[in-house]
Amino acid sequence: MTGLYPEIEPYEHGMLDVGDGHRIYWETCGNPAGKPALVVHGGPGSGCSPGVRRFFDPARYRIVLADQRGCGRSTPHAGAPVADLSANTTDHLVADFERLRTHLGIEKWLLFGGSWGSVLSLTYALRHTGRVSEIVLTGLATDRYVEIEMLIRGLGAYFPEGFARFREGVPESERDGDLSAAYHRLLMDPDPAVHHKAAENWCAWEDAMLPGVPPHDDFADPAYRLCFARLVTHYFSNRAFLPDGEILDNVNKLAGIPAVLAQGVLDTSNLVGTPWLLHHAWPGSELVMVDDVGHTVSAASMRDVLIEATDRFAGRVTP
Repeated sequence: MTGLYPEIEPYEHGMLDVGDGHRIYWETCGNPAGKPALVVHGGPGSGCSPGVRRFFDPARYRIVLADQRGCGRSTPHAGAPVADLSANTTDHLVADFERLRTHLGIEKWLLFGGSWGSVLSLTYALRHTGRVSEIVLTGLATDRYVEIEMLIRGLGAYFPEGFARFREGVPESERDGDLSAAYHRLLMDPDPAVHHKAAENWCAWEDAMLPGVPPHDDFADPAYRLCFARLVTHYFSNRAFLPDGEILDNVNKLAGIPAVLAQGVLDTSNLVGTPWLLHHAWPGSELVMVDDVGHTVSAASMRDVLIEATDRFAGRVTP
């Protein structure tokens, strides 16, 4: 077993003005002269966790973490009583990463992401291919519409009790429509009683549809819960602001970038074939299926695969 690297603290951090009234939090850890790596967190809206720093050898990596617009330590926060998400789209987040890369004086960086972080990493890599040295992804997603629909409604047959409660959280007239859009309207309601109840219901479904994964501790915080639910439903109801299938249709353009794709065998995204489709559309990518693991990086076996990948790429000289 590889094991996590020791806990470390940032040697530098700051708030970067990215326009539209938004400022994103960023931090750098490890070796200032090391190989640059960008952690692209999931959610949308989860923010960066200090634990992710431990997937990299701090002697060999310059580890960059950033909270995406509206979440974590970035401002304004989507968990405020009233929030404006009009300048929070996939295009905005990709542009923010480019602004941060320039701000930090980085030529190329490794991308490390999971779940929504997979989607965002792949989108960034397709738009800024020359700025990416390697890619390590887990909880694989490309946000095809079928993937999003699986999470909103498709898993209802697998978790019927949780789904029934989830569906009953919106007005009866909207229960057979787009549940992410229905929840988003409730979550953006200025009445705290309305938006906090909707956040509780949405996050309860998030926990219910992830078998074998411990409940999200962060969901106990009402502001975090509201922020997370608002941003997830914002992106889900807008289908990630991407044309359907755009990533899979173009991922062959990343053939020259070494990539490790780590996927839990029990991850529910496997039900629509995402890992296999992504790997076979991406020449040179390496797919590692990890037994007895779902949509999580908390399992030791998944951590070992990811750390083995970052260790291997740490010594690679970028062309």
